[in-house]
Amino acid sequence: MSEKKSEGGGIGETIRTVVYAVLIAIVLRTFAYEPFSIPSGSMLPTLLVGDYLFVSKYSYGYSQYSLPWNLPIINGRFLGEVPERGDVAVFKLPTDNSTDYIKRIVGLPGDRIQVVDGILHINGAAVERQRVGETVISATGGFPVRVTEYIETLPNGVSHRIWERGDAMPFDNTRVFEVPSGHYFAMGDNRDSSQDSRSSQVGFVPFENLIGRAEIVFFSHDGSARFWEIWNWPTSIRFSRIFDRIE
Repeated sequence: MSEKKSEGGGIGETIRTVVYAVLIAIVLRTFAYEPFSIPSGSMLPTLLVGDYLFVSKYSYGYSQYSLPWNLPIINGRFLGEVPERGDVAVFKLPTDNSTDYIKRIVGLPGDRIQVVDGILHINGAAVERQRVGETVISATGGFPVRVTEYIETLPNGVSHRIWERGDAMPFDNTRVFEVPSGHYFAMGDNRDSSQDSRSSQVGFVPFENLIGRAEIVFFSHDGSARFWEIWNWPTSIRFSRIFDRIE
């Protein structure tokens, strides 16, 4: 009899442990950090396809889009701070409020944003960019494409790398965008291969659509090994990117 009670107690303890673990994971994912993966090259060279990130959800506070399934139980946003220029942020696409996007915040509420001959202008002033060099990448369909890499320095001193195929591509010359109150202007670092706030498909990003700030790469692979090809894992994992901070 005592053995059965002990066995039953062991099963009950295991169930409680699993339930507690699930609850802790849900709380952490909802209020602290959420994992995201990079499916496209719009943030090259900063983020690579196959990168896995942790996004801090507390950085900008919480809205309904911070919650699982976008539960509409929060009106507006509370706690946290507003984004800084240069933050790499994850947000819900404003045109559908469901698709996750990741871009860099370059425009703040009240800013006037324009791209002229490929150069970002903020409030009428050209943003400094310094040419680093050129590289050849494989574009959609496997075709080689030459891109120029620059170091772009935003007005607040934040520097990051960007790629440009040229300075006469679509979105390299835009109208002036006046960022409304409570909204942000986001752009991909791969400037000529990014659907971002320059496009009507994205537009200005409302503050409440922000999910969090991208903080660190916790895993990365180049896609050359399938899940079951364990023997190929060591060569497909980008060990040098693991635990890289995102800047």
